[in-house]
Amino acid sequence: KPSKYYVTTPIYYVNDKPHIGHSYTTILADVLANYHRLLDVPTHFLTGTDEHGQKVQQAADANGITPQEQCDQTVVRFQELWKRLEITHDDFIRTTEPRHKTVVQQTLQELFDRDEIYRAEYEGWYCVGCERFFTEKDLVDGNCPECGRKVDSIVESNYFFRMSKYQDWLIQYIEEHPGFIQPSFRANETLGFLKNKELQDLCISRPKSRLAWGIELPFDADFVTYVWFDALINYISAIGYKSDEERFKQWWPCSCHLIGKDILTTHTVYWPTMLKAMGVEMPQSIFAHGWWLTGRTKMSKSLGNVVNPMDMIDRYGVDAFRYFLIAEMTLGQDASFTEESFVKRYNSDLANDLGNVANRVLNMISRYCGGKMPRTSTDGIDTVLEDALWKEAVAVADEMGGMISNMKLDASVATVMSVVRKINVYLQERAPWSLAKQEGTEAQVAHCLYTAAECLRVCAALLYPVMPEKMVALRTALGMADAKPHLDRLTEFGVLVPGSEISPSGALFPR
Repeated sequence: KPSKYYVTTPIYYVNDKPHIGHSYTTILADVLANYHRLLDVPTHFLTGTDEHGQKVQQAADANGITPQEQCDQTVVRFQELWKRLEITHDDFIRTTEPRHKTVVQQTLQELFDRDEIYRAEYEGWYCVGCERFFTEKDLVDGNCPECGRKVDSIVESNYFFRMSKYQDWLIQYIEEHPGFIQPSFRANETLGFLKNKELQDLCISRPKSRLAWGIELPFDADFVTYVWFDALINYISAIGYKSDEERFKQWWPCSCHLIGKDILTTHTVYWPTMLKAMGVEMPQSIFAHGWWLTGRTKMSKSLGNVVNPMDMIDRYGVDAFRYFLIAEMTLGQDASFTEESFVKRYNSDLANDLGNVANRVLNMISRYCGGKMPRTSTDGIDTVLEDALWKEAVAVADEMGGMISNMKLDASVATVMSVVRKINVYLQERAPWSLAKQEGTEAQVAHCLYTAAECLRVCAALLYPVMPEKMVALRTALGMADAKPHLDRLTEFGVLVPGSEISPSGALFPR
């Protein structure tokens, strides 16, 4: 297991309404953080908001308030959603906080002093929507290549970061570090981009005459910092870069930057070259996941097909929503979200399989063992089926770590669910309700139900990072005193205490 685990989400643009894409990345980070905490690995999970730039300024102007007030009002949407989604981040950084601004300005000054940043005339095309400059040949039919909107012709003086000088170094670094950009086809995408065109220097400023809302350049008060240069630095400003060296060393390099594939270039080209110029070690991995689609189209505000996470939580509960997102998307690929597919998976996996098995086991312990966890003894009874079932549970527990470190989260959840289904099959085969009607079968019934309960305990522990609330409820129902699982005793048979009171609590996931 790693000595520490530092996971980040992108900082979300404060002007967006939080949607399923934001929720997914954040739940993903939360599941990874929860899992590492269960392993007793020191874990730090960072999320936050990106609060500068033209769109914030425009929204503030339209609302007749200051940009800071605009940020303060809208950041709450994200903070409230993370509460509802049971997100357990250790820190929430806002790019308007002094701890972030100071680091951005110190970094800019240092790079400027070392001639990594220079001033030059700029002529080209600018997209207000994307807040990005493009050259003539970047344009598609004269419009923005990213969003398709109209672009404005612009001539102005700006500051540039010498990104181009790191092109060859970056190609070599990516080729020599196969796990750096994941999945591997995204690394190939970045390499294709780097090998097929000459990298331009990165414009890192905006004149205040055009945009006043941003972090002022420390070496020129007429300019503010370009929003991407400011935003990326959050990953280090939040953990003490330039302010608390010991803390910075404790968490950096980042174990995993989680991003959506639409911000691949900024994270795999801008960020590594910035770090290289700053003399800071590279993150261990940058993982780009796919998009959530409705049918075949990407969810987007302009198309009005965005799923509101709050509605889904109200209707189906937070754990079911978390479970669906993790189970449905193969990391790296796109996935489709429809309410129909959600309900189908909810009913099959959660209500019929997991909820049903938990209910059966708890109800039979109530009925045949007086509501207490049975004492188990294998003397003189047939344990072939029980041994096989326990072996299955242990095998899945052993595989889990590898699956999670390979970011196969959907597969990890699916294998746990296969054990849940096997408990059901086993109960049908062993039929404790028939055994209970016969003479002298108490030991066999007790061992049967105890084994089923132990396998259920293992499943509950493995699903805890995804569905904390429901799995705590299941552990409590099984008579366990500590709500949170401890993975060190995960595959030890006999953790459930015989004689402890169980408390069947009705349907875990009502249909």
